[in-house]
Order: sequence, then C-alpha cells, then structure tokens
Amino acid sequence: MMLEPLDVGVLFAAALATSVLSAIVGMAGGITLLTVMLLYMDPLVAIPVHGVVQLVSNGTRAVVQRRHVEPGIALRYGILLLPMGFAGLWLARQLPPDATRLVIGVFVLLATWAPRWLLLGSHPDRIDRNRRFFLLGGVVGFLNVTLGATGPLIAPFFLNLGLTRQALVGTKAACQLLGHLAKIVIFGVVGFAYAEWVIPLALLCLAVVVGTWAGSRMLERVSEKAFVRLYKTVLTLIALRLVASVGVGL
Repeated sequence: MMLEPLDVGVLFAAALATSVLSAIVGMAGGITLLTVMLLYMDPLVAIPVHGVVQLVSNGTRAVVQRRHVEPGIALRYGILLLPMGFAGLWLARQLPPDATRLVIGVFVLLATWAPRWLLLGSHPDRIDRNRRFFLLGGVVGFLNVTLGATGPLIAPFFLNLGLTRQALVGTKAACQLLGHLAKIVIFGVVGFAYAEWVIPLALLCLAVVVGTWAGSRMLERVSEKAFVRLYKTVLTLIALRLVASVGVGL
C-alpha cells in the first residue's frame, strides 16, 4: 500500500510537529507520530518506517548530548534487543492489523494518562542499575516490533540514577537509537523493502531534523505546562480515533 501525495504531506506535517514536541518536552514525539502513521499505513509498514525516522530523531539528540551519554547504560540496554526482537516478531506477525492498532491505541492512552500502569506494579528505582537496563532491553526488544514506540515505557527506569538533565536526555536517546536500529535490522532481515519507501522516508527524516532545530529555538518561549496539556489532548484524540477505527473501517 503506497501513500498518496496528500498522505505524505500530512505525515510530513506530523513529523515536523512531533519533533518540535520532542525538542520542547523531551519525549512523546515518537509515539505521537506512530499513532498518526497508523491511520495511513499497515502496522507492519508503519513500524519499520517509523523506526528509520526515529533513528534520525534520537540520533540527533544523542549526538548533541554525546558528552553526557552514559555508555555503560546504553550497552547493557542493547545486549538483548536483537534476540528478543526476533522473538517478538513472531507475535507481531500473528496479530491482525486491527488488533495491532487496538493494542497501540490502548498503550498510547495508558502512556498518556496512567504511565505507572505500564510498569505492572514494578518499581524501577529498586532494581540494581546494571540489571535494570539489561532486563529492560530484553523487554523492550520483545515489544519493539509490536508497539513500535516504547519511549513512555522506558522513561521511568531513568529516574533516581543521579543523572543530570543532559545525561538523562542523551542516554535515553542513545538507548532508543539502539532500539530503533535493532528494529530496522530485524525488519530488513525478514525482507521489508525499505527502498520502496525511500521518498517518504527522506521527507520524514528531513521533517524531524527541521522540527528538532525549530523546537530547540522555541524552547525558552513556550510554556511547557501549556504545551504538555495540549499534547495530551491531541494525542488522546488521535489514540481514540485509532481505537475507534478498529473493525469499522474508518
């Protein structure tokens, strides 16, 4: 299923807006963009395409904060991403497209309004730092190819580490970069034709670079509280639209 020019235009605007969001708030842009993409694309297309775009987005942030990145955390996080990712691919292939949309829509609503529920009663701050990111990488690796965007799930695990804001943003971006890279490799190994999507990919990658630059310049001028409120409202409406579309062909 190829995109119409108007669809590409809408996704370009979404990529631009969500990268501005990430630059201002520090997260949430990736999951918002994926939610929009799923309105136009099959999940098994949207997730690998989204992975490339987010590789660029998180890579940009990681490079900017490279002096503050904690390599030990990123390396432990990356160990299980590929093996667990291939295991998770089996699950992704069993789910019908509508079921995947429903799962992601519900995940988005939980991540937006009840993020602690995603931890299933666990307490990240009580887990040894080394074991914490090794295990987290395994869980994220398994869910990566089904959920597509796991940023809200991993965010609580970076708390109470004594990291500066720059180190937290940079290290989280480095971990997510590895996650998206693993996802790209997995879909490539099983035959996803990235070359067929090169034009939309190029445009969306351009959009996130421009959006990151613009958002960084807006950072001091925008009320983060008001922006977060607006983001939650918009993301909730998109997620509800995604859930409502399941089974009724909207």
